[in-house]
Amino acid sequence: MNPHEMMNKIEKILDDAHAGVLATVDAEGRPHLRWMTPVILAQWPQTLFAVTAPQFPKVAQLDAQGQVEWMIQTRALDQVVNVRGRISVVDNPSLKAQITEAIGRRLAVFWKVNASSTDFVILETEIEEACWSMPLKGVKEVVRFGPSGGELA
Repeated sequence: MNPHEMMNKIEKILDDAHAGVLATVDAEGRPHLRWMTPVILAQWPQTLFAVTAPQFPKVAQLDAQGQVEWMIQTRALDQVVNVRGRISVVDNPSLKAQITEAIGRRLAVFWKVNASSTDFVILETEIEEACWSMPLKGVKEVVRFGPSGGELA
């Protein structure tokens, strides 16, 4: 499987699930998991995007340690993808508008816990590696992504 095929798998699973689990690590090395609503935008084919509030604790965790892992699975639990990469916190009005248009209606919980719906930042995960599996069938594929869209040697 090549990076393009893997991204297609991730996108199909996201279309089904609409959510994923983001894992970060705090300053003491403790892991933290939270449900998020990631999206892939066509202009950035090897990137997962999500939104968060700048005052949420995960922003400080990401500033200190930018390596993260996402777990996304189908609702039927028959396909799982783990995505590893480097995440950046981005405050770009154009990107915010694109992401809000793509997933804004799926962010009901976020809008409730974030007091100011206009105060949010983008989490941009540059995918370095993805592992797709069908656990019940014993199928597993790992793809490493290179900076130019190809596999790493």
